[in-house]
Amino acid sequence: TVVAGSPPAPPLRLPDADGKPVDLAAYRGKVVLVNFWATWCPPCRQELPSLSRLKKKLGGEAFEILSVNIGEDVDTVFDFAGNPNYPMLFDLDSKAMAAWPVKGVPTTLLVDRQGRLAYRAVGGREFDDAEVVALIRQLLKV
Repeated sequence: TVVAGSPPAPPLRLPDADGKPVDLAAYRGKVVLVNFWATWCPPCRQELPSLSRLKKKLGGEAFEILSVNIGEDVDTVFDFAGNPNYPMLFDLDSKAMAAWPVKGVPTTLLVDRQGRLAYRAVGGREFDDAEVVALIRQLLKV
């Protein structure tokens, strides 16, 4: 779904698995897929492999995935997800999620190259689907 008015993406600065802060602002100029999820959420679990496939498809382009786990510790997440090919961030107190237009998990937002919210998907998706890839490639051209 198109995000009406293309508002600026809320700030997002969270630790990765090593405790190192990752800031969405550092990805300005790239299209960023921000995925809010949890291991206890069946649709979240289903869509995770498609995120890795999407990253492989678009790896050479100005594109990144930031996967934001909600409320779980590093061991729980990596026991389930392993070591994905994109940054995995940890929103332990759900404060970051509360600042974003998230209506539950999974919720995924596409941030355009100018740092604005472009699209939102609520519920599970196959992110390497041709329609989704075409949508992201369209944003990469702008």
